[in-house]
Amino acid sequence: MGVDIKNKRIEQNSDILSLIVPVHNEEDTIEIFYKAIKNVAPKINALIHFHFIDDGSTDKTLDLLRQLAQQDNNVHYISFSRNFGKEAGLYAGLQQADGDYVAVMDVDLQDPPELLPEMLKEVQSGDWDAVGTRRADRKGEARIRSWFSTQFYKWMNKISQTQLVDGARDYRVMTRQMVDAILSLSENQRFSKGIFTWVGFKTKYIPFENRERVAGQTSWSFWSLSKYAVEGIVSFSTVPLTIITLLGFLSFGISILSAVFIVIRALVHNNSVDGWPSMVTIMLFIGGIQLLSLGVIGRYVAAIFLETKRRPIFITREEK
Repeated sequence: MGVDIKNKRIEQNSDILSLIVPVHNEEDTIEIFYKAIKNVAPKINALIHFHFIDDGSTDKTLDLLRQLAQQDNNVHYISFSRNFGKEAGLYAGLQQADGDYVAVMDVDLQDPPELLPEMLKEVQSGDWDAVGTRRADRKGEARIRSWFSTQFYKWMNKISQTQLVDGARDYRVMTRQMVDAILSLSENQRFSKGIFTWVGFKTKYIPFENRERVAGQTSWSFWSLSKYAVEGIVSFSTVPLTIITLLGFLSFGISILSAVFIVIRALVHNNSVDGWPSMVTIMLFIGGIQLLSLGVIGRYVAAIFLETKRRPIFITREEK
């Protein structure tokens, strides 16, 4: 009984760090991750509350989370009714987090646990509202994937007022005030890297060398990353709409000049206009611009359509 009272006093007098960990088919990494955090826990000046978010896993992930929750009262989890995506997992974790400070980490240990004490200390000092991390290099990553990632950050920062840090990870520690601000943005189409920046607050980034997964395989394919990038652009930039508007004006101007040229040519030479191949080429060019424009506009309309439905970001099947 005495031990329980002491533990309660420690919990009441200490800051609480809520650690949000989205997982999807991560049965090989959960226990490794849990032990790694426990190893650095003595260096962390706060009581750690684990919040695992099971994003509709089909392996033994949920069973392992149930076991951990039975062994450790500071382990909590939410299990979705199906796979809703990592963004939904992050949002659910932020909602469940009850700590004075909130951290977000990946379970595969590509986010170095040894940085966590330093990150929390910086935020606790009051000098920063958030301390995030960014990869200083992309060693071990496929060159084509690395190149596309670099280009995404480069062009995203050019077309959006929300500036993203190249190589930034979701791995970060935030104050309760910043988390509340993030939760106030209840949009369905979420892009957390942009949201973390959009809400503002003083943020510091710590660089680290890229790491491989400790076990298992990533669920992020090149296609899923591409879709995620498109969602980020649609969520934080209207420049694509401006571009297709300019293309429309350019195409219209060229067509007027072409019409004037054709009429003058017909009057001067007094013959019909030849050049069917060039005409077909022009028609295909204009048709291509129209289809491209419709595609871009359609993507924005789809985002509006999904938002107006007001569907929940996630549905919980089980929670502890």
